[in-house]
Amino acid sequence: MAVLSMSVGRAAVTEQEAAQLGKGLTPVGAERAGNKEGTIPEWKGGNLSAPAGWKPGQKRPDIFAGDKPLYSIDASNVDRYKDKLTEGQMALVKQIKGYRMDVYPTHRSCGFPDYVYERTRTNAREARVAANGWGLEKAIGAAILFPIPKTGAEAVWNHKLRFMGEGRIEQYATIFSNKGGDFTPLVQKQWTWVPFHSPKNKGIDDVDGVEMKLLNMVLSPSARAGELILAHWFMNKESDAWLYFPGQRRTRRAPTFAYDNPVPGYENLETVDAYPMYAGAMDRYDWKLIGKQELLIPYNSFKLIDKSRKYKDVYLGEYVNRDLVRYELHRVWKVEATVKQGMRHQIAKRVFYLDEDSWALMVADNYDAQGKLWRVQESSIYPAPELPACVGQEFVSYDLSVGRYIAENAAQEQPETDWLAGRDGRIDPNRFNPDELRRVGER
Repeated sequence: MAVLSMSVGRAAVTEQEAAQLGKGLTPVGAERAGNKEGTIPEWKGGNLSAPAGWKPGQKRPDIFAGDKPLYSIDASNVDRYKDKLTEGQMALVKQIKGYRMDVYPTHRSCGFPDYVYERTRTNAREARVAANGWGLEKAIGAAILFPIPKTGAEAVWNHKLRFMGEGRIEQYATIFSNKGGDFTPLVQKQWTWVPFHSPKNKGIDDVDGVEMKLLNMVLSPSARAGELILAHWFMNKESDAWLYFPGQRRTRRAPTFAYDNPVPGYENLETVDAYPMYAGAMDRYDWKLIGKQELLIPYNSFKLIDKSRKYKDVYLGEYVNRDLVRYELHRVWKVEATVKQGMRHQIAKRVFYLDEDSWALMVADNYDAQGKLWRVQESSIYPAPELPACVGQEFVSYDLSVGRYIAENAAQEQPETDWLAGRDGRIDPNRFNPDELRRVGER
């Protein structure tokens, strides 16, 4: 495994480096060339065109349905592939009976609109992490912030503010696993607004430092229907949140909705900053950019996101149905986060793996204060040609200490996500206001 160690200090991108964007590098900083073995192909722009006859809102076709697995990894052969797996992935294969990883041909299907590429070139020369080592300054949105990262914080910012449109409306379930395989999905509707991703954005001050805003409404089960969470994430301070409970008919501010506080009602299986995969203030960690490596990651798992599938067929007692998760070999950036001296966090160390083509965080290995591997997160992405960009909803976190998992943003059985809602005006910015929570709850 070839890993290039990089220092944590900020070093400006040179003009020579920036000039490689769109040449030796893709417009967002990935290596354009394939690998020498030919198992990772050259990037040729991604799959940005919509399939013939398809329109947004319709079922997404599996554009790689004809692919067959190259090989499968299970407990009998996992050590053979250890240089292409994380410690957490290895643990899942070894510790969970029946867990396997089916590996398919690699497709570099991720790309972005031309205006994202143009604005990324500006950020390459001008965007900066703040002097505190984690905040953001001098960046413009609708772009990749640091296409040629020099620090771990820069790489993680690329994930946190990767382009997936200006906002979306989605309906999904959160699944809390149990050994018997029976569960009651927590079905929710969610509005997510990311004003920073408007192509008209002029910078951080233009959106008052907002990273994203989220309004979540519980639809079922009936005992929780009508619960609301409003959350504001910021680029340079802690997140803020407000809760509405219909039984109390009042809105209250969440005392702390950040860091390692548990998400309310999530059976202590997820910290606030682990949604989605990772979000929120970065000040409790030291961030180290380790370098690049080749890794098997979930990619183009169209079988997993198929709306015709039932939750009970996807989310099994021990793991997500292994027939539905497609792994491909891609280059990733590796980042290590360790809790700063004098700070505290339940997750004492996080190791992140970010896809070079999309900047999405694909795998996270999380360790407890004793240095023991604790929770393993995996995400999945696919191209959404209506944006065009690669997007991701479903992600899963396996808790090795209790032998359970939580599956987030499980959108099977639900309507297609509206990835164009922010662009086309179907999201009202005024609804992300705590004064609106009670009005929404009483509808």
